Amino acid sequence: MGSHRKPSPQSRVRIAVMTTAAAGTVVLSSAAGAHAEPIPTVASVKEQVDKLNEQAEVSTEKYDGLKARQQQLQATANQMQDRIAAGQDRMNQLRTQLGAVASAQYRNGGIDPSVQLVLSADPDSYLQRASAQNQATDSTTALLKELQGEQRRMDQDRKDAAATLAELASSTTAMAAEKKDVQDRLAQAQALLNKLSAADRAKVNAQSTAAAAASRSASRPTYNGPATGRAADAVRFAYAQLGKPYVWGATGPGSFDCSGLTGAAWAAAGVALPRVSQDQWNAGQHVAKADLQPGDLVFFFGDLHHVGIYIGNGQMIHAPRTGENVMVLPLDAMGGSYMGAVRP
Repeated sequence: MGSHRKPSPQSRVRIAVMTTAAAGTVVLSSAAGAHAEPIPTVASVKEQVDKLNEQAEVSTEKYDGLKARQQQLQATANQMQDRIAAGQDRMNQLRTQLGAVASAQYRNGGIDPSVQLVLSADPDSYLQRASAQNQATDSTTALLKELQGEQRRMDQDRKDAAATLAELASSTTAMAAEKKDVQDRLAQAQALLNKLSAADRAKVNAQSTAAAAASRSASRPTYNGPATGRAADAVRFAYAQLGKPYVWGATGPGSFDCSGLTGAAWAAAGVALPRVSQDQWNAGQHVAKADLQPGDLVFFFGDLHHVGIYIGNGQMIHAPRTGENVMVLPLDAMGGSYMGAVRP
């Protein structure tokens, strides 16, 4: 058997260093491969941006609905507070009247036991005790019954006001969450676009740019089509908004979201529509696509989160999404998402 030479200590050190270096190279290479991000394609970015914008519009309509409800609740709460204040004033007047009765009786030789009950007990217990003791005079009883009724109304008003304020607080919290959701999705979309070169961003926006150009060329200050009456007024208003920016939550006059535009158009014609697209779906007569007339509301996507106003010849005016302006667009350009129409 031949002899095997053992490596010297120096050799073992060199081998260890080389092995460690080699291992480090493998680790670094693997890490570099793991952190390398794929270069996004124009098509993939456009698909993601479109999806994020659509999701943002869904949240926008929810936000709009919550905001409208918040305004209603605030108005109701204000009315309740006014009613409670008026009730308190009336109760104070009744107590003053009862105090005057007590003073008069005192001057005449002593306070009637029924009045003593008035001044020492709440209205409900007074009526029960006075009735049992047959001590209440007609005038005092009338005052106490009125005081009792006022107290009951105030108690109910306070309960209603508390429930309204609780719902208002809940609505405000939900609205803030929807607002954040919209902002987050729009920020994600912008971050995706920022990864592209200026030329590629232009490609992503090419369809919208073309639509906007077509909208500008079609723009005219007044509507001269076949619509008459209120429908014509609504369409004229929509034409006058061409080129104004989409801003989520906006109802004009300088910017609009989709349901903000349709609501403002019909408001100009003297017709009040609900704030959000889903509620506008129930704000009139449903009409078939073949029977569309200028002024009809046209709806898109299964949850009805987008709406425009029909202007004839298979086209509508709508407020598309963040980064775009109010424009004319063919109904069929919405990618088969058309759901139906409503005539207010």
